[in-house]
Amino acid sequence: MGVLVAPGEVMENQPMLDLLWRVRFRWKLRPRQVTGDTKYGTIPNIRAVEDMGIHAYVPLPDWEQHSPYFGASKFTYDAEYDSYVCPNGQVLRRTSTSEAEQRILYRAQASACRTCPLRVHCTPGKKSGRSVWRSFGEEYVERVQAYRLTAAYQKALRKRKVWVEPLFAEAKEWHGLRRFRLRRLWRVNSEALMIAAGQNLKRLLAQCGWGRRPLPSGAALAVAHCAVFVVCFVSASALIEGHDTSGRAIPDTNQSPIAA
Repeated sequence: MGVLVAPGEVMENQPMLDLLWRVRFRWKLRPRQVTGDTKYGTIPNIRAVEDMGIHAYVPLPDWEQHSPYFGASKFTYDAEYDSYVCPNGQVLRRTSTSEAEQRILYRAQASACRTCPLRVHCTPGKKSGRSVWRSFGEEYVERVQAYRLTAAYQKALRKRKVWVEPLFAEAKEWHGLRRFRLRRLWRVNSEALMIAAGQNLKRLLAQCGWGRRPLPSGAALAVAHCAVFVVCFVSASALIEGHDTSGRAIPDTNQSPIAA
């Protein structure tokens, strides 16, 4: 439904929302959930999706496993007093706010941390108390973390492994997606679009029949879709080669030495 090839400096999670809104508008869809891997579990993506009433079934990155000390999940947030409580029962109060980084700093008193029996597991600092950062969109993160315990979340991730991941492998092994043949970003996007259209056509024919005595309605549908695909394929191929559909050359005023 949507294909996009971005430059190497663009991370995969950045164009996610644009693709989602385009698919919703183009195909008149109202998805109830979105599923992706850990890269897509950023706070801006989660917040935008949840605000639209769509469940974000994405695994969140676990940064705490790389630290030998207690992570933020070991601390309990008290919304009434806007503070955190550490595993030993000490209170971390709000001390500062970073608008640029979109997060809030909570810190415990240094005197309480110096005498705490859990200090060796909590913080290496001796002159300052333990601090915890809380993002402005932390409530969305907590909501998505709660999804992990639901059957719908587990089912969505299982479907992604079966429906989505094999498509990438198929495109790489059988359709040349491992290395693009064309140059320039718009040509590469056209090539990726044709590969995806070919994969969709294979699944359409598998559903409707390959001409081996299909039902009349199935045969008509398969022929109609094949005709549409052939026209689109010829038109896209002509544009990629620098000609319009009538055979006339299209002038390229911004052609680079590589493309030439």
